[in-house]
Amino acid sequence: MSALIAIPADQWFDNPVIREIVPTAVLETLGMTAVAGVITALLGIPLGVLLFTTSPDGTSPSPVTHRLVGALVNLGRSLPFLILMIVIIPVTRLIVGTSIGWQAAVVPLTVGAIPFYARLVETSLREVPSGKVEAVTMMGATRREITRKVLLPEARSGLVAGLTTTLIALIGYTAMADAVGGGGLGAVAMSYGYNRFETDVMVVCVALLVLIVTAVQVIGDLVARRLDRR
Repeated sequence: MSALIAIPADQWFDNPVIREIVPTAVLETLGMTAVAGVITALLGIPLGVLLFTTSPDGTSPSPVTHRLVGALVNLGRSLPFLILMIVIIPVTRLIVGTSIGWQAAVVPLTVGAIPFYARLVETSLREVPSGKVEAVTMMGATRREITRKVLLPEARSGLVAGLTTTLIALIGYTAMADAVGGGGLGAVAMSYGYNRFETDVMVVCVALLVLIVTAVQVIGDLVARRLDRR
């Protein structure tokens, strides 16, 4: 560590890995996170709505459906991500055509994130005041209208906060994508920083990951506060 501190910061960029490979790794990490995040939001919100509406306190109680969907979500959340990536390699090849590269890593990232975000969506919907739901119900609103015009608009701040948490988790997952050749900053940190003992590469990769996570958190908090109706 003392040897690392002794290296002037301007000399770090003389390292060809930092100068040439790390920028590409940053784009791969952002690409994996962005694509997986969009798909997770598109599929996780309906799944979370289904979990809430079919619950005993929901707008369309269905114990059988709720238990079945809940069991699938719990199964998806219980699998360690590293194992999940390996298990669904055949599915990844079927969808993407390959199991290598950041595009292929999007599949397990999405599969792992959807159940996680769905539970956060369910929690956000539970925080909507029941009085508002009862008021529109008495006015003759249908279940779909209740979801579309009351539940989702009232919970949108929580939905954004939950998505922010999910995106940060996805950034952490991308660091393990090297196990299936996914690339990204995690792969560079492992291949060069750890395996080749290039500590400066490791420090740069970690610093960039911290910077990305901080930016996502700040932006997510700002948007959530803007959408908060309380």
